[in-house]
Amino acid sequence: MIEIFETIKEELMVMLVAAMPLSELRGAIPLGITMGFTPWESTVLSIIGNIIPVPFLLKLLEPIMNYLENTKLFSKTIQWVKRRTLKRSRDKIKKYSIFGLFILVAIPLPTTGAWTGCIAATLLKIDFKNALTSIISGVIAAGIIVYTLSSNIIAVF
Repeated sequence: MIEIFETIKEELMVMLVAAMPLSELRGAIPLGITMGFTPWESTVLSIIGNIIPVPFLLKLLEPIMNYLENTKLFSKTIQWVKRRTLKRSRDKIKKYSIFGLFILVAIPLPTTGAWTGCIAATLLKIDFKNALTSIISGVIAAGIIVYTLSSNIIAVF
């Protein structure tokens, strides 16, 4: 019985790391593998964990950012996040539309991923359903890429 709770705890830890803005899938999949999950199990848990916050972010980011931008404490930080996100994503998304958003999320590099995609979709006023579909597809593609890289690295060792 204790083993079941321990496994659930470890699964939730992988999902939580995947849901966090800086690590997302890039950190969660290798973490799950080092915790003893197979690359496949780690990838599935990470994809689920990375997708969970997306609908909430798409609905809540705009009012939260607008509120924080009007506070003394967070104003400069929010303006910096907006400028940085738009600088990195505006041209791609405008050129390729929602496919550009997919690419932004699917490429598993630092400062790309579901959180950046949600911020970009919010700032560029992309329709909720289109943004959600594009970001979830990008998360799945990023998961496949990181899974492939992680599996090949494990095979070498």
